[in-house]
Amino acid sequence: MLYGVSYYFEYQPFDRLDDDVRMMAEAGIDYARIGDSIWSLCEPAEGAFDIEWLERVLDALHAAGIKVILTTPTYAIPPWLHRRYPEVMAVRGDGRPIPYGARQNFDVTNPTYRHYAERITRLLLERYAQHPSIIGFQVDNETGTAGAQNRAVVDAFVEHLKRTYGSVDRVNELWGLTYWSHRLGDWADLWAPAGNTSPGYDLEWRRFQAAMTTEFLTWQVGIVREYARADQIVIQDVVGFHGKSDADRYTIGDVMDVVAENFPHATQDGLAHPPVDGLAMYPARTTGTGPAQLYQRADMAYGVKKANFFITEMNPISIAGSDNVFPCYDGQWRMAAFSTISRGADMVAYWHWHSLHYGHEIYSHGILNHDLEPNRNYDEVATIGRDLARHGDTLTGLTPEAEVAFLYSYDSRWAMACQPPLKTADGAGPDPRSYERIFDTTYRGFFDARAQSVVLRAGADVSAYPVVVAPALYSADDALLEGLAHYARDGGHLVLTIRTGYADEYARARWVRSPGPLREAAGVGYNLYSNLAAPVGVAGDGAGFEVASGAQALGWMDELVVEDESTEVLASYTHPHFGRFPAVTSHPYGAGRVTYVGTLPDAALARAVGDWVLRSAGVQPLGAGLPEPVRVTRARARDGRRLWFVSNWSFDEHTLPDDLLKGTDLFADAAVGPGRPLHLSAWDIRVVAED
Repeated sequence: MLYGVSYYFEYQPFDRLDDDVRMMAEAGIDYARIGDSIWSLCEPAEGAFDIEWLERVLDALHAAGIKVILTTPTYAIPPWLHRRYPEVMAVRGDGRPIPYGARQNFDVTNPTYRHYAERITRLLLERYAQHPSIIGFQVDNETGTAGAQNRAVVDAFVEHLKRTYGSVDRVNELWGLTYWSHRLGDWADLWAPAGNTSPGYDLEWRRFQAAMTTEFLTWQVGIVREYARADQIVIQDVVGFHGKSDADRYTIGDVMDVVAENFPHATQDGLAHPPVDGLAMYPARTTGTGPAQLYQRADMAYGVKKANFFITEMNPISIAGSDNVFPCYDGQWRMAAFSTISRGADMVAYWHWHSLHYGHEIYSHGILNHDLEPNRNYDEVATIGRDLARHGDTLTGLTPEAEVAFLYSYDSRWAMACQPPLKTADGAGPDPRSYERIFDTTYRGFFDARAQSVVLRAGADVSAYPVVVAPALYSADDALLEGLAHYARDGGHLVLTIRTGYADEYARARWVRSPGPLREAAGVGYNLYSNLAAPVGVAGDGAGFEVASGAQALGWMDELVVEDESTEVLASYTHPHFGRFPAVTSHPYGAGRVTYVGTLPDAALARAVGDWVLRSAGVQPLGAGLPEPVRVTRARARDGRRLWFVSNWSFDEHTLPDDLLKGTDLFADAAVGPGRPLHLSAWDIRVVAED
């Protein structure tokens, strides 16, 4: 288990290296990421290098037993590179280059940029790759393409189309370019992405952009491996949760030794369960509130390789800007750390060690505030460090339990960003985050139902899971959908949602009744659907399906028609017109079952779906019957022991029934079981090793 920070000695207002390293060691920090923004310091003018200062930093960290990940400093270019070679800057769709002054504003494919990026990377690696402190390398930082539409990028896209499709006639067919007289007569006829309105073109362009990101990182990995020892790893800190629109966490993960992701999360009341809605804080507006945001991030990261992962950036005092300073309540730093460890994190690291005194991120605070003195964040970080020092070996390499596999589809996300089915919350226009909203709503419904989950790429082997959920699997080929039908036929419980199965792999609406190849398995079909201008009430129709009073359908509904007499209607709309259509159905299919959710459910309806599906699949949710803020998840340790992580996401104290589990509370070194109930204080998390 690694526990640490990003450390920027070069940003400190005075030389306090020895004090920083001492305070880190005293807090139990044994890992530091360095180097991601040092290019202009190491090469202040073209060909003028100064990298010797880094040796003292590495030596000091090594002497304190702190392991180092060295980052290639390529995501923020020095001013001289922009000034002397302006062609490296990314060009926007309107033809204007992105101005200098921020970061990640260049074309990652530009040969001039790559020449200088490779030179500084090789210089640093030649000098420091073998330093005994360095356990591995991070290539670049939160990488994307900056949306570059430089002429060379567009030309490369055309070459990609030639390799992929072979002829303009094939592209005309797959993209439907007869529409609006867009048929290509020659490859030279292809218009620039900025002017495009074709969904097929848009999907392929987004795939290409994500592939550019992966190719760039693969190129850097190749350079690093020329210098790395066999025992050193290579990572990339992917933007966590849904991440950048031009980065595919699965293809990036394929070329890294360990999956690493950044985990900024809502804090204070933003971590309460049940969730508190309407909080004006980052990143709650996009990730939502409640602890589900942490578990979903972790389940997404673990699912990339179905292996343990690193958290390279977690909240210290605050994350984001000067108007988003929400330090955790006491206990929440511990809860964030150990809850993500429960889902497979083998490293928790904070961004960053000390708050900056200048620059764009002055108020994206570190563990230390601007006074550089200990505070309650530092004190709580130190308690985590002490517990990891005692139990880190036990908590490393956990295999988290999962009964539910969610399938994640970048193609569907990209296709729905082009043609969103949902409106924004204010109704002003189409919501390009429609896929994310449907996915998150579905995940949180199962989280509220106390499911343990994992998020896998669409097309992964799901045969081991009793429940598989395919939220908004809009763009998919027949083989993928038929494979899901076979999963249900062979005994699994498959959950489908709105838009699943509607379009093929080229974002073309299928010319068969929806949900296409899944229609027979679902036992329902539809040919009309409607946006919902206002929420519509939903009520249960029996079959043991219980939904709270006031549950609502939001944003969308499919006009489902039952097509098999064995299909059960679980819920319907309380509406004079839509009431004729089922809202939720379930159909026995072969040895399994397919449940179809024909609307975007609110939290109450989403939970009702999760509860019913788990029950019908024979899954006994962990912690059923416990107070709502108390959540339980389990993982298997490398020594075979089962670990229970029991957490209280509230200010209320809770004492659990003494027959819930029997074992040893690792943090308290105390027995738990009959006559020895587990007591949870406010914002408390415990790890119990089962006897």
